[in-house]
Amino acid sequence: MTTPSERAARGRAARKRVSRSSHGRWIPSSQRPDPLEVLERQARDRLPDLVPLRYGRMAASPFAFLRGAAAVMAADLGAQPDTGLTVQLCGDAHLLNFGVYASPERTLLFDVNDFDETLPGPFEWDVKRLAASVTVAALQNGATRPKARRAALVAVESYRTSMRRLAGLGELTVWYERIAADDLPALVHRGDRARLENRLARARRRTSLQAFAKLTEADATGHRHFVEDPPLLERTTDIDRITLGKVFSDYRSSLAEERRLLLDRYRFLDAARKVVGVGSVGTRCFVLLLEGRDEGDPLILQIKEAGPSVLEEYLAPTAYPHQGQRVVCGQRLVQAAGDIFLGWMTGPEQRHFYWRQLRDMKGSAEVETMSPALLREYARLCGRALARAHARSGDRVAIAAYLGGSDVFDRAVADFALAYAHQNADDYAALGAAIAAGMITAAPDA
Repeated sequence: MTTPSERAARGRAARKRVSRSSHGRWIPSSQRPDPLEVLERQARDRLPDLVPLRYGRMAASPFAFLRGAAAVMAADLGAQPDTGLTVQLCGDAHLLNFGVYASPERTLLFDVNDFDETLPGPFEWDVKRLAASVTVAALQNGATRPKARRAALVAVESYRTSMRRLAGLGELTVWYERIAADDLPALVHRGDRARLENRLARARRRTSLQAFAKLTEADATGHRHFVEDPPLLERTTDIDRITLGKVFSDYRSSLAEERRLLLDRYRFLDAARKVVGVGSVGTRCFVLLLEGRDEGDPLILQIKEAGPSVLEEYLAPTAYPHQGQRVVCGQRLVQAAGDIFLGWMTGPEQRHFYWRQLRDMKGSAEVETMSPALLREYARLCGRALARAHARSGDRVAIAAYLGGSDVFDRAVADFALAYAHQNADDYAALGAAIAAGMITAAPDA
């Protein structure tokens, strides 16, 4: 087993392979794939009737485009030299893939909350994705270039200082590290606290009971079912419901024994196809309505398709034989606490899926309406949360030594983020032009 000194030496040695200042460069590769071709390749395996909706959502703004273009940025990052300092990447660490959710103990936590693209890879890829999203959001909100760069700098500085703090702590202390939502108001300016506390209160109300009231209704016989809202929510056919019932036991087997017992206390009522997110639109996603003790005890589970990570083309393939297992195990490794119903199974056509609760006090920020000061504070919080996530899965001592005590890395990644924001703006404009020319069909959001 290596000593902390040896681990730190490994981190400093990585500077010879990729210097910290070199992260500031963004020069598109001469072989850079056309971003629209990247998106079209993704679309080939998606539900054709939903692909125009995906493009419509991506065309809404530069930030929306960035959200949906994880595969584009993966190709850009994959073409650059990397540090070789590996962590379990979120894989899509933009600002809206952080948020609050309930731990099994019903404590509201702030953490990374999306793992569709999770895969082991160089830590800086997540940091650059986060910083780029901060800059794109800031520019979209009307910030000047210097202020947008400053917001990204704050995020990266927070990541670096948090990682250096965690590098000095013991293994269990790092493993148990968490960011409680109740501590968040003290981290923001007094003028923004009321808004934050209102968002947290809304998150606490986002439970299965709230979704039950919003998404379902009773028929003439008193039985509950999902309310049709095409194309966003469409009840499945009887054949689909039979198929879902057959794969339920496959999912059940991926849970711990005590959670299987809990799940067995619920009975199946209804299923529907549901559209979620931006980048995920067009992938197969379903929701299941379950009932526990009585009609006042609902549980709504989400079944989401898990394809290969967008990073896999540029990194080693997943060690897991099942893409749903990749997502679930990555989430369990990185998050401070996880959904008790996280599991996976193989569905029709041998497609891979993972399961989770649809709403469990989940909430995200309204980035598009943040003031510059609040965006900086939120960026700082996301940088801290990302460092905590990486410290659980990677060599925090080596990463901290690579980053060092100066702001060289911070300034470099902030420069990259500003340059990449302009690349994203060009790619976003190309999508708009393709839609206007009729080359790509986009549907307005329902």
